[in-house]
Amino acid sequence: MRLIGPFTQILPLTGLPLKGPLKDEQLEIIEHGGIWVEEGKDPVIGDYRQLAQQHPAAEKEFIDEPAVLLPGFIDCHTHICFAGSRSMDYAMRIAGKSYLDIARAGGGIWDSVTKTRAADDTELTEHTVARANRHLKQGVTTIEVKSGYGLDLENELKMLRAIRTASLYTKATLIPACLAAHIRPKDFDGDEKAYLHWVLTELLPVIREEQLADRIDIFIEDTAFSPAAAKQFLQQVKDFRITVHADQFSSGGSAVAVEMNALSADHLEASTETDIRRLAASGTVAVALPGASLGLGVAYAPARKLLDAGACLAIASDWNPGSAPMGDLLLQAAVMSAAERLSSAEVFAALTSRAAKALGMAMPQQDWQAYPCKDYREILYQQGSMKPFMVWKKEKRI
Repeated sequence: MRLIGPFTQILPLTGLPLKGPLKDEQLEIIEHGGIWVEEGKDPVIGDYRQLAQQHPAAEKEFIDEPAVLLPGFIDCHTHICFAGSRSMDYAMRIAGKSYLDIARAGGGIWDSVTKTRAADDTELTEHTVARANRHLKQGVTTIEVKSGYGLDLENELKMLRAIRTASLYTKATLIPACLAAHIRPKDFDGDEKAYLHWVLTELLPVIREEQLADRIDIFIEDTAFSPAAAKQFLQQVKDFRITVHADQFSSGGSAVAVEMNALSADHLEASTETDIRRLAASGTVAVALPGASLGLGVAYAPARKLLDAGACLAIASDWNPGSAPMGDLLLQAAVMSAAERLSSAEVFAALTSRAAKALGMAMPQQDWQAYPCKDYREILYQQGSMKPFMVWKKEKRI
């Protein structure tokens, strides 16, 4: 038995509604709190003095400075398994070049595909572990990780196997997702329907056999896959948990996500009023990716409108080599919250319980992070520059 604390404040972030707007007054704040942990039992959060009186024999993990404790963050959309850099793309983009200009110069997603295909299993594993550990140090304890830079049988499997191996070398929880339907690869001889048929008949059977992923994603966009082709594809993968890259540059993807009962529709920068109402009326989580907006210099997803309409909003980093190379989840969420007028409660829920819903899981009760301050409002006020100085994974401080 252990008693951890005292913390100046603990915000359990449990019991908050999973849909719609939230006010900070809805936050449960435990002053001078502690956590009592016993192997095989759920942790108990409460007043530190009372817990100490109830468990006088408990081993003390004493916190002797001001600290605000939150649950570990959940990043429900990342691409951290990749090789190479796309700094050339970024330099061209901020110099005013278009997407087509960059693609013609050898950039874009295909550049990452080429570099990831050239990397071996060990290199991809090491990159994934390093990025996961950086996230973990910043309080992100659960991370979804997509494939999608392989786009052929050998390399999609290589990526998913690297993600599985990486999970053995990081204390973060890694949740793999198959994004073979990222784009139709340049070296595939056939149209989008033929490529998606290949994914269904050649790739997914191996993924099922090796149990490499139970999540599947597809990018619905003019430069990727059409809504019609995507719908036909998703109708045939109902044994997987579905998520969709939707409405990034044009509307149409979120409608498919809702119709197919996807766990989440991610991006949504181009969502219309109709899309917003449809998402709000559904069980599909709307996932905003502010890192992509910052990287591409485009508008944020309409987070305020989504919440006010009654949607479930999560926020994820989209950490990837092209549009969102920063990978700093808290910074991105804090900056977007100022632009979209999101309350602290809405942001913290979007990074914890609502992000867990986007992954089809319960929010882990044994992952925590502590910030060096006396008031939880300091965390977003510092716009991501304040980082946690203590992180616990499965009740163990790392």
